Amino acid sequence: MENSEIAERLTLIEGRLAALEGPAAPAPAPGDRFFALNGVKDSIGAGTVYAGHVELPTGEVYDWQWGPVPLPVTLDADWSASVGVLSALANPVRLRLLREVLLGTRGATELGALDGLGTTGQLYHHLKQLVSAGWLRSPARGVYEVPGDRVVPLLVILTASVR
Repeated sequence: MENSEIAERLTLIEGRLAALEGPAAPAPAPGDRFFALNGVKDSIGAGTVYAGHVELPTGEVYDWQWGPVPLPVTLDADWSASVGVLSALANPVRLRLLREVLLGTRGATELGALDGLGTTGQLYHHLKQLVSAGWLRSPARGVYEVPGDRVVPLLVILTASVR
């Protein structure tokens, strides 16, 4: 690991630690539509947080939060390190695969039987890309799942992409 990578990680850890050790944010006022935004402002000023509570049709439940991340941490990070993770999502077949897996179709055979996903070779190519980028994992041969710590980030990216 290079010194710049270590420094970047250390800055991120220090920011998160400072946020954890800071004063507790007041409870949101009833009906406060900007409760999350106000919580970020109160805890770190300029920065970001993303979080979600997800109840999938499969019965799986995910509660997840990242941040608060102070703005300088994000602006000073090497954004090019995100290219592989983001580019794996830049394909309609891969997005459909992720949706199908989240909805409960987990087996490669069942995924291959869906219309519009291409040949078996193409299917496995897309699955490999998603596994390599960390959007899927394979707990058993021919079975795929979205890792729990990737469910909310995936949905946040997709939600942010809708205009």
